[in-house]
Amino acid sequence: MLSTLQRIVESVNQAPEFNVALDTMVRNVKAALGTDVCSVYLADHEQREFVLMATDGLNLVEGERVVLEFGEGLISLAAEREEPLNIADASTHPNFKLVEGLAEEPYRAMLVAPIIHQRQVLGVLAVQQKLARAFSSNEESFLVTLAAQLAAVVAHAEAKDLVSDQRSPWLRNLRAVAGAPGVAIGHAFIGKPLASLSAVVPRRTEQPMQEKHKFRKAVLKTRQDLRALAAQVAEYVAEDTLAIFDVYQGLLDAASLGNAVENKIKEGWQAQTAVKLVVDDFVSQFEDLDDSYLRERAVDVRDLGQRVLAHLQDSGNVTMEVPDQSILVAEEVTASMLASIPRHRLQGLVSLRGSPNSHAAIMARSMGVPAVFAVEDVPLNYLEDQYLIVDGYSGDVFINPPAQVLKEYQELLLDELELANLVDSNKNLAAETSDGIRVELQVNAGLNVDHNEGRGAHNGIGLYRTEIPFMMRERFPTETEQFELYREVFKNYRGQPVVMRTLDVGGDKPLPYFPIKEDNPFLGWRGIRMTLDHPEIFLVQVRAMLRANVGFDTLKILLPMITSVDEVDDATRLISQAYFEVRSELQQNGEEASLQRPQLGVMIEVPAILYQLDSIAQRVDFFSVGTNDLTQYLLAVDRNNPRVARLYEAYHPALLTVLQDIVASCNRLGKPVSVCGELAGDPGGALLLLAMGYRSLSMSGHNIDKIRWIVRQVEAPMLQVLLNQALTAKHPDEVRKVVSMKLESLGLGGFIRAGK
Repeated sequence: MLSTLQRIVESVNQAPEFNVALDTMVRNVKAALGTDVCSVYLADHEQREFVLMATDGLNLVEGERVVLEFGEGLISLAAEREEPLNIADASTHPNFKLVEGLAEEPYRAMLVAPIIHQRQVLGVLAVQQKLARAFSSNEESFLVTLAAQLAAVVAHAEAKDLVSDQRSPWLRNLRAVAGAPGVAIGHAFIGKPLASLSAVVPRRTEQPMQEKHKFRKAVLKTRQDLRALAAQVAEYVAEDTLAIFDVYQGLLDAASLGNAVENKIKEGWQAQTAVKLVVDDFVSQFEDLDDSYLRERAVDVRDLGQRVLAHLQDSGNVTMEVPDQSILVAEEVTASMLASIPRHRLQGLVSLRGSPNSHAAIMARSMGVPAVFAVEDVPLNYLEDQYLIVDGYSGDVFINPPAQVLKEYQELLLDELELANLVDSNKNLAAETSDGIRVELQVNAGLNVDHNEGRGAHNGIGLYRTEIPFMMRERFPTETEQFELYREVFKNYRGQPVVMRTLDVGGDKPLPYFPIKEDNPFLGWRGIRMTLDHPEIFLVQVRAMLRANVGFDTLKILLPMITSVDEVDDATRLISQAYFEVRSELQQNGEEASLQRPQLGVMIEVPAILYQLDSIAQRVDFFSVGTNDLTQYLLAVDRNNPRVARLYEAYHPALLTVLQDIVASCNRLGKPVSVCGELAGDPGGALLLLAMGYRSLSMSGHNIDKIRWIVRQVEAPMLQVLLNQALTAKHPDEVRKVVSMKLESLGLGGFIRAGK
């Protein structure tokens, strides 16, 4: 039975075309079960009908389109119930519908199994027999198992047929994950890495010094490449985004990849092999992380390793000839690949793998390049030489679109340009509603050093992640190294508040040199739990922050993953110890600059803290809501787990109620509260937060001007009506609909869909 299943799946999967795959499927299933008929119907959800695509046994005339509307027949019943139907005499069933012309009158026994892929019914697989009988449990189990295995094959075949054969009228587009908003139209340009780590065959060497020299030369050339790429995009990329290349350069340092590769060479491996071994190890460490932002750094490490490898193979100087009006399509678009394409030739990008957390996505948003990620079921070569429309709002990718669709998107492009010019013209104005409510807009900084120049008006850094320098080394960074990094931040944000979160690593973000293995890392030894257990790490970091803040006095310290009052007390004690130590050292050195005690804040991300706000408020100066983790913990959903990611809902009514309670409690307690999660940079989310009473929002830099414009178009009374409707909704989709309708009514629909 198992071998038969495997043989059928393999034969279907290897079929060159969609129709051939379906014909192969019904023929093999009919033979395997020894039935008189096997047919496959596919669902056209737009037309709400099932289409008979292939049959072995029924009288389907070539070129004829046979359909059953949703709700008709046993085919629809099996799809609606999402379970198999085993009927001894189908003609007696109340849902039976005889389709004229198929000559199926003689067939009485019927077994139907739905084909379901990622919770969507793609179609139905049905077998029929003249003899009235119930199919055996083994036969039913076989068909159900086969339908489950074929679901992914059918989805894959549909996607392939979309780009290779336009005969299927209901196949309109590929689905992807939206990564950067906007609309792009152009020809696909296939981007490929200059070298492949997976192609390296491990080899030993008898001349380690020569191999070390080759490696250092390749690193030098790679550094030159990175500087050239940064210079190339500097004119049209925000300066904070350019720090991506600082991260790349940091990875090349001896303290990161350099020493590790040279140690492998000392062990007797060739340079190419050493690079492969080290990079593969780093990549696996990053891919094991649960933090979506940090996990995406695996892409950067692999990209950098392949660039070094290209120079070792003397293929690093190959230039790509990119035609005008191109849409970059790659297995996995990287930041350096994106930067290497001239901006005036690039319309958009499609990455078959990756996510909106990748550096490529961050750069695309900064460049204003529409982008989609995680396109399913399509091999890269199927998109070669195709004409594409990329919708960076919905995640749709249209292949060789008809003239009407093309015309519509061309008009939407003109609308987008008009809206972008309008937003840009207001970037230096205050974020203030039309009835005078001021809102602080701040930046979430997650790269080496975020720069303040060239950005619209904002109010400093609302969340500075300090994990990156710890992740990029083979040891804990020294106090001096941290001091120098933080000092640059204060210099670039002189006179503006800088909220620095203390080290947030642990179970879900282990350091390469401090591994932690846990069964459930999100509920494990992370954040403040780890740093309080290692005060030597915590004290060094806080001392570096305090020293770097001398002369600027803009530091605010934020504690992550707080669950109890005791943790706040312990952290406060250590911060006081660090403060007195640094103050004493400054006085001994005769430095006149005074050392200011920074404000202390706590992140609200663990639900337990919601019931301790009164006690904690007596100990801290402010609160910051991390909506990403708060949503995960409140809903018990790991949004990085594809099996349950759909349950992660920022518009969940329970979360909205909690956010409303938080701001009400903080106002009662007289403590400032901000939001630093993704919800703050979402157009609808920002409106809801503003309506609740939040007056400080921190977000990615590319969202600031957009949110500013939205804030300036609304007034308090209309926001209150919106909030009341959202809080009475029973489902996230209802909330989303309410928010979308409000944005549309305000003429702001262009921030959530294509057009103006």
